Amino acid sequence: MTKEMRIGIAALLLPAAVLLTAPAFAAEPDATRFQLERSGDHFVRLDRQTGAMSICQDQNGNLVCRMAADERAAYDDELDRLSDRVTKLEKTVASNNGSSLPSDADVDRTLGIMQKFMRGFMGMAKEFQNEQPDTKPQPQKT
Repeated sequence: MTKEMRIGIAALLLPAAVLLTAPAFAAEPDATRFQLERSGDHFVRLDRQTGAMSICQDQNGNLVCRMAADERAAYDDELDRLSDRVTKLEKTVASNNGSSLPSDADVDRTLGIMQKFMRGFMGMAKEFQNEQPDTKPQPQKT
């Protein structure tokens, strides 16, 4: 695994780790966030913050919840999309042969553009310094 790939993976995992530990530091959970409704032999749990619905069943005195089918499909689609994106990014990194530095030609071109810009800017600054101050009285604009 290349250094860039390790850095990329670390950049993805670090925010995830912070987000996963954040609820541990949160204050008491909101008691009104979830609403349970009995539906036959199971319960439907509504998350009032996100609108997500889960189907829950009582198993040995514990309420076990799972995502509704349409939410599970959306979750799986998002997971597939992100997996494809990671694969494409890994291929891009691999095709760069681990080098993300610009070529010498790119550096020379960029320096040439910057030199041209700075010469033009400094030329304008010298023109402003050489101008004679306007000695005519200015009209009142108030």
